[in-house]
Amino acid sequence: MSELWALFLRAAFVENMPLTLFLGLCTFIALSRKTGSALGLGIAMVAVMGVTVPLNHLIYTAVLAPGAWAWAGLPQTDLSYLRLIAFIGVIAATVQMLEMVLDRFFPAIYASFGVFLPLLTVQCAILGGSLFMVERNYDLAESAVFGVGAGFGFAVAVVMLSAIRARLSYADLPQGLRGLGITFILAGMMSLGFAAFAQMVAS
Repeated sequence: MSELWALFLRAAFVENMPLTLFLGLCTFIALSRKTGSALGLGIAMVAVMGVTVPLNHLIYTAVLAPGAWAWAGLPQTDLSYLRLIAFIGVIAATVQMLEMVLDRFFPAIYASFGVFLPLLTVQCAILGGSLFMVERNYDLAESAVFGVGAGFGFAVAVVMLSAIRARLSYADLPQGLRGLGITFILAGMMSLGFAAFAQMVAS
């Protein structure tokens, strides 16, 4: 149990998707202008990654991995080259279901996402979670914990950035720093802060 907890903390803070691995920066920057939309994005990331990473693990180990078809007398079959297509298909289906649920039950959150909710289908952080799962040979429990942890870390980062941007909206910033300028500086400073977690683990 302690190993799974350590994996969760590592996925959330040490290997934070937007601030340490620099994945998913498009939606990270675009939806951090308002805290409500940032929180909605964070919840969506936890839900999508918490579902797709373990589901992709099951598909990979049962269908795509080398030797997965040994039970059918085809031990040499290796379909791992199809993992990108399979993973993206699972992610697309999950995002589509999430979009339908939000549109039906949470129209305000759905409206705040705009065009960015469908873009979660090709969100590199979500796909990266499944690819890391394969590369690191996680089992099903580790895949689920890693997916939830990575989504939680993304949620923490985007809500923190949105809160800082909300406070800075009242500040008298120089003209050149307003908008994306100060946002990139904030993201860089937050990245340096999250890099300290990696140094703590290394030491």
